Order: sequence, then structure tokens, then C-alpha cells
Amino acid sequence: MVRFIQRYRWTLIGLVVGAIGGYAYYHFVGCASGTCAITSRPLNSTLYGVMMGGLLFNMFDKEKIKS
Repeated sequence: MVRFIQRYRWTLIGLVVGAIGGYAYYHFVGCASGTCAITSRPLNSTLYGVMMGGLLFNMFDKEKIKS
């Protein structure tokens, strides 16, 4: 388990940061009419933030290439 966390630490950090950012976007900006697909519910906004944060922070993972 520790090895998994060490290997994917940037991606995991991105997931947490994305979740916080997604919920914060819902809370502070949101969608007043309720017709917005992503920001109309906190779950949708948080999951979208998790996905974007994970993808963004995954760029910082340096995977060693085996020769």
C-alpha cells in the first residue's frame, strides 16, 4: 500500500485538490437555474474536479522506463 502511494503520489494529490476545487466551484459559482450539467449538483461538480485534478497532476509523475 505504501509503495502504491509513493508511486502515484502526484495523482493522488491531484484527486484531492480537484475534489476540493470542484466542490468550491459548485459552492461559490454554481448554477442558479439548475440546468447546468456539471455545476447543478455538488456530486457532479466534485467528480468533475477529481477527474480534472487527477489528469492535471498526473503529468508530474515521472515513470521510469525499463530497458
